[in-house]
Amino acid sequence: MHSTTVAVDLAKNVFELAVADAEGRISERLRLNRTRFSAFFVQRPPCRVLMEACGSAHYWARRIATHGHSVELLPAQYVRRYVRRSKTDRADAAALIEAARCGEIRPVPVKSVEQQQLLALHRLRAQWMSTRHRYLNTLRGLLREFGLPIPLGARAVRTQVGQHLAQPPQELPAALQPLLAQMLSDVDAIETRIEQAERQLAALTREDQIVQHLRQIPGIGPLASTALRATVGNIERFSSARHFASWLGLTPREYSSGERRRLGGISKQGDIYLRTLLVHGARSALLAAHRQQRAGHPIDRLRHWASRCEQERGHNVATVALANRLARIIWATWKYNRRFDGNWAVPAT
Repeated sequence: MHSTTVAVDLAKNVFELAVADAEGRISERLRLNRTRFSAFFVQRPPCRVLMEACGSAHYWARRIATHGHSVELLPAQYVRRYVRRSKTDRADAAALIEAARCGEIRPVPVKSVEQQQLLALHRLRAQWMSTRHRYLNTLRGLLREFGLPIPLGARAVRTQVGQHLAQPPQELPAALQPLLAQMLSDVDAIETRIEQAERQLAALTREDQIVQHLRQIPGIGPLASTALRATVGNIERFSSARHFASWLGLTPREYSSGERRRLGGISKQGDIYLRTLLVHGARSALLAAHRQQRAGHPIDRLRHWASRCEQERGHNVATVALANRLARIIWATWKYNRRFDGNWAVPAT
């Protein structure tokens, strides 16, 4: 065990440090700028460094670890509960030392540059998708004000707006036409960037066997598989499939006391982006199962279970239930490094 613990409250330019002994007593406090903070750990003997898992934390963790220190990133939402009285940089640094003494708080694994690269591509794509939706909805709303209704759907908006601009109707003012054309051109440029980000994600994970195995699971495509690979990192840190599903917020929220146990809807804790991708993937898998059934093609046990659940509980409940099941399948597929089998069952003992 390290005899010295250094808690760091990260910031853009000024960093608050609290140095504590093995018993958790703070013996020194420092307030350093970015240059002095970079040099602080170079000459210092190996120690335990605590930081919140926040912006730039993974970069500093990798950099500090190269000097022989042991770095732990603690979840910010748990550290906040140890802040005494008013929130200040000094109080945040002291809270890190108190939170580290709780054995139930598990550190966040430090992400590699490759993981952050994949996540950055996902963030860029998500921002461009949001911008594209805003632009398309703006085009629909403006044209509707002049009696030109446009149906939903990106393809329909681009096609019909383009037709109206190619042969402008009388209702559409001439002063608006070049600006609408520019916005439509911006949408095309944004879609080009989205496709470029998706190609980059595919190229970076083409040789990754785990990603390729995950893509065989129904509803898990290039986006979900690469996002899982980059965010989770090492599946071994989850002791069971239910633990992994709970981490994603796909297990029931519990409010129990004594002999009374109450289970509600899913907890919706954890990574919102991953949970959204899994729910959308489950919805896509359900629709694909319906198409196969209508075409008279057989479906595997997983899709049959999801279809039966939909008949009994409704589409939305079945979708979330299938997302929960997919999360557990992802854990097993990843942990045991095996291909997906929709008819797999536990052997009888």
